[in-house]
Amino acid sequence: MSRVTIQKRVVVTGMGAVTPLGLTIKDTWNALIQGHSGVSLISRFDTQDFPCKIAAEIKNYNPDLYFTKQEARRLERFSQFAVVAAREALQDSGLELSEEEKLKTGVIVGVGMGGVEVVENAVLTLKEKGVRRLSPLVIPLMIPNLAAGHVSIQLGLKGPNVCTTTACAAGSHAIGDAFKHIQDGRALMMLAGGAESVISPLGIGAFCACKALSTRNDAPERASRPFDEERDGFVMGEGSGILVLEELDHAQKRKANIYAEIVGYGLNSDAYHITNPSEGGEGAARCMEMALSDARLSKEDIGYVNAHGTSTKAGDIAESSALKTVFKDQAKNLCVSSTKSMTGHLLGASGGVEAIFSVLALKNSKLPPTINLENQDKECDLNYIPNETIEKNVNFVLSNSFGFGGTNASLIFKKI
Repeated sequence: MSRVTIQKRVVVTGMGAVTPLGLTIKDTWNALIQGHSGVSLISRFDTQDFPCKIAAEIKNYNPDLYFTKQEARRLERFSQFAVVAAREALQDSGLELSEEEKLKTGVIVGVGMGGVEVVENAVLTLKEKGVRRLSPLVIPLMIPNLAAGHVSIQLGLKGPNVCTTTACAAGSHAIGDAFKHIQDGRALMMLAGGAESVISPLGIGAFCACKALSTRNDAPERASRPFDEERDGFVMGEGSGILVLEELDHAQKRKANIYAEIVGYGLNSDAYHITNPSEGGEGAARCMEMALSDARLSKEDIGYVNAHGTSTKAGDIAESSALKTVFKDQAKNLCVSSTKSMTGHLLGASGGVEAIFSVLALKNSKLPPTINLENQDKECDLNYIPNETIEKNVNFVLSNSFGFGGTNASLIFKKI
């Protein structure tokens, strides 16, 4: 006799964020719906010789407010952001975990690149002072999985402890994988999202070498302009976004505040090119269709799409084509926006932060805009919510993340 497995329902009960728009969820969301840009001239290093001199840096961040001196030395910037966001998310959830619950609560934090600044400083030390002057903390600081590791250690969470390193899709993959862990009964709760901080000479310089970054240095706040004809590349950002995912019955029993339900997850590969999307956005379209199938939804159910929308010509056109492939005649009426126009591109952290924006759009019936959309690309002919937030009640939102190597992720959240 076969056993029928009933998949558990999974909800979002807490959120935390550190972004270029603010150091908390509240400040970030308020700046987002007001259409503020987090992009400015880089302050963390001298950009005199760099073609790109702008980024979406975290502003007014002081690690002394969150960590002891010893803790701060042992956490690289991306790991600090993850811990700060995770603390806020856990506090927001109202959870007071028992020791038994901690055994069933895990952490997945997506990180695309890890401690780039640690690597570049270590190489300089090695070259200038020799191997004996290297710090024993180089490896623990630089490896991407230490963001999840530190969240787990600081909060005492002893369930799954994983890092997804799938470039710009890492945060969304983390959330999707965490969703499946709970849905399949491998965990009761998960803290999931992304973290990144690579605004350093090597990080900016390497992307300059790829000719991927905007060089609109004279007007930083106008540089990130997804779907606009005058876009000239993406703007680097940094930060973290972490969500508390929880099994629905558990959340209801403790009378938790439930933001939304996560109902669909798609992931696949373009199998096409190391940096460019597949022609016509074929891989992205299949990924969105997988998420719709996983959620048992039709295309008519989706009311808003938080697009990957990086402000690069190839990426914006491919995603627009993919949306038209999936949503067909409905695509013209679909509300779509790229919040990267305000936050910049947070790489591995983007999926976590944008999932939070998607959930808050559902919860508050406010769809954030694509700012700087002044001369819309003719090949990007959808409704990208230009420049101003709109108020609209929607029941389902789709959040897309696509990364180098052709890796794709799509998440669907439901109003509850």
